[in-house]
Amino acid sequence: MSLRDSGQARQSPDDKPRVTPEIAAEAAVWITALHGPDRDRKMEDAFREWQKRSPAHREAFEKTTDVWEAIPRSKGAREFMRAKELREAAPPRRSTSWRWMAPACLAVLAVGGVMLVQQWREQGVYATAVGEQRSILLDDGSRMLLNTDTHLRVDFDAKRRTVEVRGGEALFEVAKDPGRPFVVRVAGSEVIAVGTAFSVRFVDGPKREDAVVVTLIEGQVNVRPTVGGGDALAPKQAVTLKPGDRLTLDHRPSANAPAVESKLDRPDIERAMAWKHNEIAFQATPLAAAIDEINRYSRTQITLSKGMGLEQLDVSGVFKTGDSVAFANAVAMLHGLKVREVDGRLELEKGG
Repeated sequence: MSLRDSGQARQSPDDKPRVTPEIAAEAAVWITALHGPDRDRKMEDAFREWQKRSPAHREAFEKTTDVWEAIPRSKGAREFMRAKELREAAPPRRSTSWRWMAPACLAVLAVGGVMLVQQWREQGVYATAVGEQRSILLDDGSRMLLNTDTHLRVDFDAKRRTVEVRGGEALFEVAKDPGRPFVVRVAGSEVIAVGTAFSVRFVDGPKREDAVVVTLIEGQVNVRPTVGGGDALAPKQAVTLKPGDRLTLDHRPSANAPAVESKLDRPDIERAMAWKHNEIAFQATPLAAAIDEINRYSRTQITLSKGMGLEQLDVSGVFKTGDSVAFANAVAMLHGLKVREVDGRLELEKGG
């Protein structure tokens, strides 16, 4: 039995079930128990009965499953084993249904399960780890595909569907709902759509030339400054994108104060969206910029040996995301360089 497939259809955004802290806590215990070593038919039957109690129970388990998938599962498993040992050491008690799990509940919620409950409190938060991708179907039928190291928050109400991108990159396939615009907020900008497909990227840092990038695949979106955005990455006035357009917003320091440079172009969409297929496509890309992009997908970082003038070497081709070794070896072969492993990173230098 899948952990998700026993639930029923979710309610509309205007009639969401009310999840109490107690139900959220019970959901945290169930997710830990069902991933533990004692899972059997009896436990699954009890779980199904628990889910049938109300839509709030199903909603709690759905959200808690999202949190579970976003944190290291080994911790939950370890804590469940500790809870199991406590339960086996305790005197036998007459119990039925949910209550047989009481000793395990206390231990799991006190140590491991509490992590799930704490993360539950910030509802609608989704994240991916470095090198991970994640597809999410929202309540309104829209779909989000999160790229590597992405963090965002979803907040839907009766008038507006809002997503805040806190970092990373995501593709949005928006379900049409003229009465509720779909708004993506990122670094002081708002991307407003009704029914369309577009991607938003926010990767901030000193080595990044493009801090915010909006790429429109189909439909139409408006990009405008957020009210009260302050020193933000936003266009001076609203910009309307057509399919195939890409808007890049970047901080450019001027003589007096930081300014925002806005650039509109039309890239090769297949190359720009190659990350959907776990690939990165480069076309005469400076090596330093290509390495920055490759490093987003792996904890094995690639660096260039200083003072050798390697930064402006060009790189072209399609590479697998997360495979830093293959990329470094390919570049070394192409330009006659050497690859050295230094303190857990791969360093490219001129060949001897």
